[in-house]
Amino acid sequence: MDTPTEIQHQVMGYDRAATLFSPDGHLLQVEYAEKTVRLGSPSIGMVCSDGVVIVADRRLKDELMVKESASKIYEIDSHIISSAAGILSDARVLVERAQLLAQQHRVTYDSPIDIELVVKEMADLKQASTQYGGLRPFGLSVMTAGVNVDGSVKLFVSDVTGNYFGYRATAIGENDDKVKEMLKEQYKESMTIEQGIKIAVGIFRKILGKNFDISRMDIAYATKKDKKMEKKSEEALRKLLK
Repeated sequence: MDTPTEIQHQVMGYDRAATLFSPDGHLLQVEYAEKTVRLGSPSIGMVCSDGVVIVADRRLKDELMVKESASKIYEIDSHIISSAAGILSDARVLVERAQLLAQQHRVTYDSPIDIELVVKEMADLKQASTQYGGLRPFGLSVMTAGVNVDGSVKLFVSDVTGNYFGYRATAIGENDDKVKEMLKEQYKESMTIEQGIKIAVGIFRKILGKNFDISRMDIAYATKKDKKMEKKSEEALRKLLK
């Protein structure tokens, strides 16, 4: 009986370092990190006619936990929001680096930083962790969105390897393939932020089933008009969904 290729690789030690290629051209530690992302709580991002929105599942597991302390959406700068799927302590490191870069840009140039520059900085750090010995890959995908000074609305996702791409609508985390299929059917570029929120919450309702709870939803958006991050409270969300 032949031994599965992945088990052979583990026995031969090709998964002991992120910098070691297996004979068939794989970085096994990176692939393991990608599996971690698929286990993370999901987030949905959409570019809308009046701005951009991210809806994330906080996946609260402890009834005694303060819900606000389990935020899944981070403020990089007043015009940039971000969410992550995977190891959230890894996300904190990247977010803090991005926040520092954004503030340095404001001090140096007296203007808000371009969203893609922030995404590139985080992606570069993730790529470096797959290239140098003694490091492990960042175990997360990061979704970053916002509105630039010129009014352009952007949504990016960077993966474990450090690649990043722009999207009109996308999802990261658990069941991301199913969510993306639903987005392909329901997403329209002409929709407003409020319509996008309703669609995203509806998708989560289908995906989570009996585990769905509005209190699990973490929602943030930025409009073309204000170019500023705003959060949707649970009370406001309940009113919107009536």
